[in-house]
Amino acid sequence: MRTVKGILFEPVGCLAEFPPAPFLEIASRLFGRKRKFSASGSRAFWHVLNLIESAGGELDDAGKELIETLELQAVDGSSMYEDVVPALSELKAMGVKLYVASSLSGVALNRFLRPNSLNVFFSGRWDRDSAGGAKAAPLRAAILGASLKPENVMYLTDTLEGLKTAQALGLNSILMMNDPDDARRLAMHNPSGGIVSLHELADFIRFLAAQDPVRAGNRTS
Repeated sequence: MRTVKGILFEPVGCLAEFPPAPFLEIASRLFGRKRKFSASGSRAFWHVLNLIESAGGELDDAGKELIETLELQAVDGSSMYEDVVPALSELKAMGVKLYVASSLSGVALNRFLRPNSLNVFFSGRWDRDSAGGAKAAPLRAAILGASLKPENVMYLTDTLEGLKTAQALGLNSILMMNDPDDARRLAMHNPSGGIVSLHELADFIRFLAAQDPVRAGNRTS
């Protein structure tokens, strides 16, 4: 892994725990899927993204309104991780550029970021609406908009779909190990690294910088 120039965050599962019920409701009401139990808001969210993708991303106004309404319910029921603010503060102080690249709608992303006072930490943000699509679209938009090279970018995710999406784009996929059982299963899919807390990101980046041959040469010159 090369020197990290930027980190992309999807709020669902990386900055907060989201309830699965609103996303399962979207799958049921809009796509006719059976209501199956899921303990993971992230997996339920990515399931909806797959359904949107399989529908060609084309939704009528009523469908878009339904998704936004239920996404707002998910945001209102979310619980931000307690390590988010101190970890983002440390990363920003280190000079690492932080970006939001989310498959949430713009309305839902605003509802999450503003009350939690998180906008101050991010150098840019892209959502499903501004990027013109979900899953890979916000990541591509962030890379292009921030003039980053994929190999210098970390993307945090706690789902298999997130890992696959990041790897397909050439990003460094960092596994958020929120659940021990899921983490063991997902580790078999070759993420670039893994963390159990956002606090570990700063140390991870310092470690990578110490291994960088150019920086190491500069320190000894």
